[in-house]
Amino acid sequence: MSAAPLVGYSSSGSEDEAEAAVTGQAGPGPGGHCRVQSPLSNERFPVPDSVLNMFPGTEDGPEDDSAKHGGRVRTFPHERGNWVTHVYVPYEAREEFPDLLDVLLPHAQAYVPRLVRMEAFHLSLSQSVVLRHHWILPFVQALKDRMASFERFLFTANRVKIYTNQEKTRTFVGLEVTSGYAQFLDLVSEVDRVLEEFDLTTFYQDPSFHISLAWCVGDACLQLEGQCLQELQEIVDEFEDSEMLLRVQAKQVRCKSGNKFFSMPLK
Repeated sequence: MSAAPLVGYSSSGSEDEAEAAVTGQAGPGPGGHCRVQSPLSNERFPVPDSVLNMFPGTEDGPEDDSAKHGGRVRTFPHERGNWVTHVYVPYEAREEFPDLLDVLLPHAQAYVPRLVRMEAFHLSLSQSVVLRHHWILPFVQALKDRMASFERFLFTANRVKIYTNQEKTRTFVGLEVTSGYAQFLDLVSEVDRVLEEFDLTTFYQDPSFHISLAWCVGDACLQLEGQCLQELQEIVDEFEDSEMLLRVQAKQVRCKSGNKFFSMPLK
């Protein structure tokens, strides 16, 4: 069995970024229609560095250093004024969730020692896309308008699955959603509408919503699938009260753009 394509992570940056290769940026055009940014903007005189240095952090996204991210390499280059943006549902785990990971991950590391535990957990609703700095707030406001009518819902993620990013430069051990899938699809549908308004890449067809628990550099599918995967699933199934432990509530949608976070609570 081959590994599923990853639903949301970049090969660089934080674990909250999604996987995509994006070319160009766009914003809403006249009358609400979308248009690609005019080539005229490229004819403007460049602002001298001496002036730009007077206003640090206004339009530049955070600088990327692969040495700080376990050797991950950026999928697309950082450009001045471009902000990598990702929409997701934070996974608000129950108190005993770390106890399950304390059993599950060492077992996986017996097969792939370089696996690293994730620092935070979420379920992606978008790939990673690139926004110009001045489109961040309009983009977030459009998301808030779309999310305003959504209610909180319960979901379960208890099926162990192995994922890779599109370039197969990173591998993930995840828990796939087995109930609440329809509600996640509804959220993605609305997020996709906003992405389309800004002429950005929408989410995957037939996505596998999941929480990534651990990751490693490289393609480790052969080591993790088969016997290892079966043993990991048995650990989850036999863990005390796992059915209740892995049933949690989706309470908010979050958008991360560069180093900025925006929260949209569900009703």
